Amino acid sequence: MKCRKVNYVIQIEQLKIGNASCLGLKVDLKPAPLLLIIGEKGFLSCGFLNVEVAEILGVAAAVVTGVKTFEDVLNGEVKSLTTRAKEMGVKAGQKGREAMSKLA
Repeated sequence: MKCRKVNYVIQIEQLKIGNASCLGLKVDLKPAPLLLIIGEKGFLSCGFLNVEVAEILGVAAAVVTGVKTFEDVLNGEVKSLTTRAKEMGVKAGQKGREAMSKLA
């Protein structure tokens, strides 16, 4: 099998959400980046990740769409979320930063 060289940019950043420290992960994919902000209790992601699978796994997760940066994720509105995230106080329509403060 022949492999071709592919250049992907992966960015890992420590993010401060309120008093909590979270991990931001960005993978520059085409046509849009994969963005994930991971807290101790759950995560906030772009639309690349499947909230239905997160539901099956019983994790606290929320999704925002149409984002390209960590700041976009934190300023975007939650479009979908898991039951576990709802139990933690996350709501659809809530800003990502507010949702992440509950998942951090």
